[in-house]
Amino acid sequence: MRRLLGSQHGGLAVLVLVVVLMPFAFPNNFYFDVAINVGIAAIVCIGLNLLIGYAGQISLGHAGFFGIGAYASAILTTTHGWPPLLALLAGIAISGSLAFVVARPILALKGHYLAMATLGLGIIISIVLSQEVELTGGPDGMPVDPLTLFGFEISGPWTWYWLVGGTLILVTWLALNLVDSPIGRALQAVHGSEIAARVCGVDTTAYKVLVFVLSAVIASLAGSLFAHFSGWLTPDEADFLRSIQFVTMVVLGGMASTFGAIVGAALLTALPQFLTVFQNYEHVMLGLVMVLTMIFMPRGLVPTLALRLRGERR
Repeated sequence: MRRLLGSQHGGLAVLVLVVVLMPFAFPNNFYFDVAINVGIAAIVCIGLNLLIGYAGQISLGHAGFFGIGAYASAILTTTHGWPPLLALLAGIAISGSLAFVVARPILALKGHYLAMATLGLGIIISIVLSQEVELTGGPDGMPVDPLTLFGFEISGPWTWYWLVGGTLILVTWLALNLVDSPIGRALQAVHGSEIAARVCGVDTTAYKVLVFVLSAVIASLAGSLFAHFSGWLTPDEADFLRSIQFVTMVVLGGMASTFGAIVGAALLTALPQFLTVFQNYEHVMLGLVMVLTMIFMPRGLVPTLALRLRGERR
């Protein structure tokens, strides 16, 4: 049992078990709403963790790709009458193409220069979504048609929960397999030492572009799901603060940990909802929790707990 829980496949089995059993303990629809938003945020963080945690490339503008996917689904389905699945794929194609175009010049930078470049990209996308009033509705936002798949309309908390939960499990499984593949080892080599990786024959530029595009595509997928689930979309979902929130989730849960990204997304999405009992001090309490976590668990929640558990076993 210990070997099972300590392996990646054991972690995936635990995730499946949690996703399957958790909704039966929800007392009302509010918990379903929180769980669905946790799942959507976790999908984004899994892709972002591949970029930040495994490849070591910072991105402060990932909410831009989340917004592109969301608005592509909203505009193409609501305004132009496209099938939602086709609109979702179009959003993925747009996000992936944009990420591919900007990846080489942006990822040639390092450190705070890379952070500033990705921040600028996210700000540009946010400004475009806010200013194109005729297309996006501007700051007031726009409605989004319901999601229909193969003639079946996705509605109700249970249906949305299983859709988002299934997508989360699929993305987690793909990320775990990618990390264990030669591509994942090449990404970790780039993170460790780009020069050493290049000397060993790793095409560092190609792998950095690949993981940047992949993380953008995953964010776009989550954005499309969020647009149809919420039913109303505003440019706030693509702004700077949303990008910082995604990065904080990855760091809090533990970089280079797929399950850490999920835990970080769950904490920062669900915790504010349950800290409202502190009324005007809920943000103070949330900040205190984050500060204490980073002080006593600097590697992130999941990696730190895993190291302590292995130490106790020894």
